Amino acid sequence: MGWSLTLGSISGIRVRIHFTFLLLLAWVGLSQWHQDGGNAAMMALAYILLLFACVVAHEFGHILTARRFGAETLDVVLLPIGGVSRMKQVPEKPSQELLVAVAGPAVNVVIFCVLIAAIGPNVMAAQISAAAQGAGPELPLATQLAIANLVLAAFNLLPAFPMDGGRALRALLAMRLGRLLATDIAAKIGHFLALLLGAYGLFNGNPLLMLVATFIYFGASSEANGTRLHAFADRARVRDAMITRLGQLGPTAVLGDAVDLLVHSTQHDIPVLDAMGKPVGLLTRDAIARALHSHGSNHPVIDVMQPGLPTVEDNASLDVALRLIETSGVSAVAVVDARGALVGLVTIESLGQMLMLSRQNSQ
Repeated sequence: MGWSLTLGSISGIRVRIHFTFLLLLAWVGLSQWHQDGGNAAMMALAYILLLFACVVAHEFGHILTARRFGAETLDVVLLPIGGVSRMKQVPEKPSQELLVAVAGPAVNVVIFCVLIAAIGPNVMAAQISAAAQGAGPELPLATQLAIANLVLAAFNLLPAFPMDGGRALRALLAMRLGRLLATDIAAKIGHFLALLLGAYGLFNGNPLLMLVATFIYFGASSEANGTRLHAFADRARVRDAMITRLGQLGPTAVLGDAVDLLVHSTQHDIPVLDAMGKPVGLLTRDAIARALHSHGSNHPVIDVMQPGLPTVEDNASLDVALRLIETSGVSAVAVVDARGALVGLVTIESLGQMLMLSRQNSQ
């Protein structure tokens, strides 16, 4: 994910922090310092950092459970709304997906129980009661974290995508209905819950709840569309969706040559080939525009292209190409023959067009 810094790695998985998370820390620190002074700001920052440590633990609950089923994870990225773990593939067997889905909230429940045991249930109950009645000091940090972990577990178990509860619901439904129909049902339930939350937030003047409702609604739509695309791709071959009429460049070409290709075609992605016709990289329209501004039209394309373009043969399952696009961070996959020479490209656009045509033909 762009605009993120790597903090380190845990169990071979990189943990990264998005720049917006740093903005969140700055906003919390400055606002608390302005209102209540330096000590309050330090406590607020400590709470945020400890809470997001719990979020990382939540994500590693998913990751380590998925690893048991052979799934690989690329990294974990911390965002202001929580953590996102990028997996190369999510286990699709319903029983495995169910275990992976509930593993994250289970970690939060364990943290909650550990904190209760450390504080003492009676002491925690007294603290919460006193704070609720305004008869005691602000809740201690450990008690705040315990409550936050319980809230995290409960929120993530809502039966709506993209939360863990939505995936657990899909897994339970898929045991009888199949993955595609189960996803459609779970997505519709997610839409319904999002509309309820949005309406409640609107009538009660709660913009945060409305934002959460929007996140749930579009998350459910994205999951449904992604599952339909994978189901379609699993039934098709790469040759069915690859683009064969495309411009290409050699490694000695310059940006001016790339601009000429873009002007005279509808291509967004230009493959760069070696002398044997084998792909060595990919030029995107955005990369060309940025490089032109910085370096001019005589700059070599080999310095601008994305190297290491993933390849697939034309008789492979189209789902293989789709998963390569999703996990490699590039916008296209090169289709090659037995010698490794380029014969076409599969792009997100060509996949979307194939899915649209298949829907129209099925109506």
